[in-house]
Amino acid sequence: MMKLPRRPQAVIFDMDGLIFDTEALHEEASGMAARDLSHAMTPELFRSLIGLTGPDGRARVRHHFGPDFPLDAFFERWGVHFHALAETRLRLKPGVNEILDLLDELDLPRAIATSSSHTTVNHHLAQHGLGGRFQEIVARGDYRNGKPAPDPYLTAAARLGVLPSACLALEDSHNGVKSAAAAGTMTVMVPDLLSATQDMKALCVLVASDLHTVCRLLSR
Repeated sequence: MMKLPRRPQAVIFDMDGLIFDTEALHEEASGMAARDLSHAMTPELFRSLIGLTGPDGRARVRHHFGPDFPLDAFFERWGVHFHALAETRLRLKPGVNEILDLLDELDLPRAIATSSSHTTVNHHLAQHGLGGRFQEIVARGDYRNGKPAPDPYLTAAARLGVLPSACLALEDSHNGVKSAAAAGTMTVMVPDLLSATQDMKALCVLVASDLHTVCRLLSR
């Protein structure tokens, strides 16, 4: 197994698709919302939205469906469908509890850097009893530019009081990997719906199959 280039002093997690198995729920919910409005959400369009902030996602959807598409109604219905699905089907990704326990043992601080809202983050964490397990939560509204810009990861590192280069960043999306790498972190991709392309591999110190693999990396 590869080694990290240096021992991390903190770990920064993405949330959707990395901590929680939410991307598949979002894909289902977005498809339901599009059908409500007599349109079809394609896999390609949905995957292009993963990791984007709200404004960037809205612009991409408008570009795809055209200027007359009812954006507000679409995103409102998407949210309603997603929250209904998440109430009964929100699952942790494999290895989440194990890596958090290991970080406790190693006394390494950690943060979440996400494009989701604080309300959504707090809801998801509370549903799985994880509310007290992250020292910092950096969510939508806490930074100027969202992923793929480096701002979310720079903000998280600053709040943890650790240089970005000393942070291990864990991401599942292409936009997230670009954000973490641009911030100068040691970036590990744990793919979810998006596979690791050659471009993504070039930005990462490692592509891991799951968080259990990251645990083994940290334990070395």
